Amino acid sequence: MIYLNDHVQSLDVDDALARVSEQRRELALKFRHEGSRRLCLAAYLLLMDGLRRECFIEEPPIFGYSPEGKPFIVDHPDIQFNLSHSGDVAICAISNLPVGIDIETPRKISDSLIDYTMNKWERKFIDASDDKVTAFLEYWTKKEALLKLTGEGIRNDLKDVLMESENYLFESCMTDKYIYSIAKYRDFP
Repeated sequence: MIYLNDHVQSLDVDDALARVSEQRRELALKFRHEGSRRLCLAAYLLLMDGLRRECFIEEPPIFGYSPEGKPFIVDHPDIQFNLSHSGDVAICAISNLPVGIDIETPRKISDSLIDYTMNKWERKFIDASDDKVTAFLEYWTKKEALLKLTGEGIRNDLKDVLMESENYLFESCMTDKYIYSIAKYRDFP
């Protein structure tokens, strides 16, 4: 299930800090800018809401991390989730199978960023698009969702991330405020 907050800037930071785990509170307070704190808290609150609705879990989750850095819920490692945020939007995916999600808000995209992150076929598609930002962000969110699914995280060579995409299922959603993509394994053992 997907949970989305597209009005993060209206989040009451003090109220959110009082509701989250001590672990998440400490993380949120490390951010210097209140906007970053809000995003960190909003994504976690979406997870809490989803866990309450889907799994009847009331207590704030505590995260552990795989050797690759992928988070899991310490007391419920069977629950799969992923968080993302950008601009004024936060999103959370919860599943019984591994999942990766990424959300981005439209912004100016430089040619050097496109060259650094996209292969020649992706670049050709982006250049031919009427909306280069949307085309770029659709590829970008798929790549990041896939890397979050596998636990790799962002790596140096991003051009070939989608080369074996036949092994994965992707869903994307685009609005004028955001674009998000979800990645799942096509065949999960």
